[in-house]
Amino acid sequence: MSDVHLGMPDSKAVQAAHMLRHTQCERVILNGDIIDVWALKSGGKWTPDHTHFVRTVLKKMEREGTEVIYLRGNHDDILERFLPFKVAGLSLAEEYIHETPQGNYLVVHGDGFDHVTTNHIWLAKVGAVGYDLLLRVNRIYNAYRRWRGKEGFSLSRWVKAKVKQAIGFVGRYEEQLQNLARWRGCQGIICGHIHTPADKMIGDIHYLNSGDWVESMTAIIEHEDHSFEVLSYHDFCTRTGREPKGTVSSVDVSGLAVRPLALPAPADVQALKAA
Repeated sequence: MSDVHLGMPDSKAVQAAHMLRHTQCERVILNGDIIDVWALKSGGKWTPDHTHFVRTVLKKMEREGTEVIYLRGNHDDILERFLPFKVAGLSLAEEYIHETPQGNYLVVHGDGFDHVTTNHIWLAKVGAVGYDLLLRVNRIYNAYRRWRGKEGFSLSRWVKAKVKQAIGFVGRYEEQLQNLARWRGCQGIICGHIHTPADKMIGDIHYLNSGDWVESMTAIIEHEDHSFEVLSYHDFCTRTGREPKGTVSSVDVSGLAVRPLALPAPADVQALKAA
């Protein structure tokens, strides 16, 4: 799970906590940008919903013995001064190697392969403000669409799909991460950062992106047979027979899987391993 962006008005902390609370797992990997320090510094607000998400994670550690690995992102880069750090079941790190019987997966937020984030941080912060403004406009537009009886619409996803520079950036980003995984001797890579959920093969490398909890509301799970799946919040609620929180729909991820997966029956979802 990545990019929850606690501190942003559009953070879907309630839905993220709901999914975590009803998932029994050995390990939770929070892959960067969980707390949005940039947003908090620029006028964002910490709400009770954001506190609830943090308490949900801590309760899983305390009551279920879940190991929590929190990897640094660019919006929570303040963590750099504490890395590496480990106490009880919580670890703070730059990256993580996830071992599976099929091979290792490198888990990293991915901002190191974003030229703007690494070399022009001031421009990245301006872009973050612009993104927040776009989300605010989107909220008003979607309220109007709901009033007209229409489904919600994501302006940011539309821009990503239409702007050639954005499409080219995503392609270069994925290719660079694929090369990193190969260089590290891993068969796959799990990342976040660009808010675009993905599950595909790039060359001989299995590329997984967990999406975000601002718009997509998706996470990566590892099943008992060690196969991976990008799972949306609403699909999770459907399988477990739970009523989704809020009125915003998660992104459709039905066409993302690179190969057929043996999906568990709703009664078995409690045994999912979350990544």
